[in-house]
Amino acid sequence: MRRVRALLRESIATARSSRVASIVTIVMIAGMCAAVLLTTGRTVGAEQAVISTLDSAGTRSIVIRAEADAGLQADVLNRIANLEGIAWAGAFGPAVDATNALNLDGMRVPVRLAYGADLDDLGIRTGVGVPGEAVWGSPPALDQLGLSDDVGSLVTTSGLDYAVVGSLATPDYLRFLEPLAIAPQAEQPDAPLSVLVVIAARPDLVAPVSQALLSVLAVDDPTGITLSTSESIATLRALIEGQLGSFGRELVLAIFALTGVLVAAILSGLTALRRKDFGRRRALGASRGLIVALLLTQMALLSITGAALGTGGALIALTLIGDPLPGLPFVAAVAVLATAVGLVAALAPALAAATRDPIRELRVP
Repeated sequence: MRRVRALLRESIATARSSRVASIVTIVMIAGMCAAVLLTTGRTVGAEQAVISTLDSAGTRSIVIRAEADAGLQADVLNRIANLEGIAWAGAFGPAVDATNALNLDGMRVPVRLAYGADLDDLGIRTGVGVPGEAVWGSPPALDQLGLSDDVGSLVTTSGLDYAVVGSLATPDYLRFLEPLAIAPQAEQPDAPLSVLVVIAARPDLVAPVSQALLSVLAVDDPTGITLSTSESIATLRALIEGQLGSFGRELVLAIFALTGVLVAAILSGLTALRRKDFGRRRALGASRGLIVALLLTQMALLSITGAALGTGGALIALTLIGDPLPGLPFVAAVAVLATAVGLVAALAPALAAATRDPIRELRVP
């Protein structure tokens, strides 16, 4: 540990003794990080924002509509449970119009029986209301019924009564059912379905999950089934990620390579100017490894300082101009790679300084 502290003190002292070269190195490393983050970083931030939108549940949805005589039943959920790549699944029965029990001539809202183990994701609290007799409505549905307080009762055109027990949050993938009022049901394998909604775990799984779903529907009339997906959006996602990623990698490599060459040139000149110092160290017993460690430690300190300044400045600039920030992994990768570029650029000058003959260096005026 004492050797490490001594090496750090000597590296800091050496960097201070060559202030111009040290400042130039810090500026170059900082400029490299800032250039990458303000160019490729902006692209990555925009890409992540777009992909985040494309990755939302609405773009991973698979909607299966079934006509009345198609024979799609609620037991399909048991078969779906055995499929991989599914994040959420819900089944809904045919819509039945209902009105406010206190205003039978008021506006009608379709009520659907709902099946599935994941209905809690919609904001439905288990244990509230009588199963099969409680209705949860979306704000638009409750407003149309005149039940803005989320309390009341409904009467369907078939004569069934339901108690309104709360409001539900309609996710994007169920917007097409608005105004939405659903009555959660206990498991009923033979209950008829009109809509089956499945959310794939990832956009690239939309197509295979769709094919798997069609194979387990077990309907009486396949012609009465309509399947719609967001597969085209998943394809667009892959294209966006591939094109932007390729452009970003090429630009980052070019910036890092140019900075590495410039840093190596600066250090080569610096070691040439300090050849007598290295010669004296070697004559006094310093090993070649110590010379290499001294220069690499010095460069590591300068690179870390430059990476921190450049990264911080670039992130502040992106925030001020309102551009989306790249994720923490990208920012950390840029800082680490910038430090690595500085160390790699310093390796050749360090080896050159360590392998010189100390006697010859001390004789050179």
